[in-house]
Amino acid sequence: MSYVPIDVDEAIKKEGKRRRYSPRTIKTYQKCAERFLLSCRKTIDKVSKKDAREFLSKLSEKNIAGSTLHVYHMAIRFLLEDVLNKKMKLDIRCNRRPKRFPSVLTKEEIRKLLNAISNWKHRLMIEFLYSSGLRVSELLNMKIKDLELDKNYGYVRNGKGGKDRLIVLSKIVKEKIKNLIEMGKLEGDNFLFQSNRNKKYHVRSIQKIIRNASKKAKLGNWKEIHPHTLRHSFATHLIENGYDVTNVQAMLGHKSPETSLIYVHMASPNLINIKSPLDNL
Repeated sequence: MSYVPIDVDEAIKKEGKRRRYSPRTIKTYQKCAERFLLSCRKTIDKVSKKDAREFLSKLSEKNIAGSTLHVYHMAIRFLLEDVLNKKMKLDIRCNRRPKRFPSVLTKEEIRKLLNAISNWKHRLMIEFLYSSGLRVSELLNMKIKDLELDKNYGYVRNGKGGKDRLIVLSKIVKEKIKNLIEMGKLEGDNFLFQSNRNKKYHVRSIQKIIRNASKKAKLGNWKEIHPHTLRHSFATHLIENGYDVTNVQAMLGHKSPETSLIYVHMASPNLINIKSPLDNL
């Protein structure tokens, strides 16, 4: 028997928190569900799989991005199956392929970017962001207790989708982190990176550091370089260094290997030693 909540927004929030979804994901699902229900013009207990298909079809006809369509699909499925407990399998294929590849920096551009950052703590944050393939929120939420410095790895706790994952620590970054911890007398529950007021850094601060450094380094596409560019670059460089998609998937915390396949296409064929089949004839 399906469940009919009095307040749909509150029901989505409650179930989302139970599943350890991020506040941003919960808010997105609430907005998508609201638009879906307004389009249906039905009471919550009357909506069906057919309504969902028709709604997504209308969105598709408007030629919206495949990634946006996918978000609506996931939000509506979450509403019907997880919140309303409707016994239906909403399995609709959505084309998630981006219209263009994400921006990626070369290794030389990464060096120029880092060398353009004069503040040692700011540089360390950007080095850590790139060297471990972190999302900016994961960097800012990193705590001392999440790091196993003697073993060269750490953990992202409650990352995207509420999941934990293992991350690799660069030897260069590890030594600098040790110094940072010693200088700041940081302990277990302390955030690794804190401002001069002992507050957690804001995302905008990291964005500004990268934007200013990109401009100073005279990188041609500096206006398009943002924190996630370093994550894309990390994954692409892993492929170029000979690691396979499974490794990249694990390091980035992707649910599906298909999500990580894009970095294979972005990597330089010369660096991953791909030979044309013509040469083997």
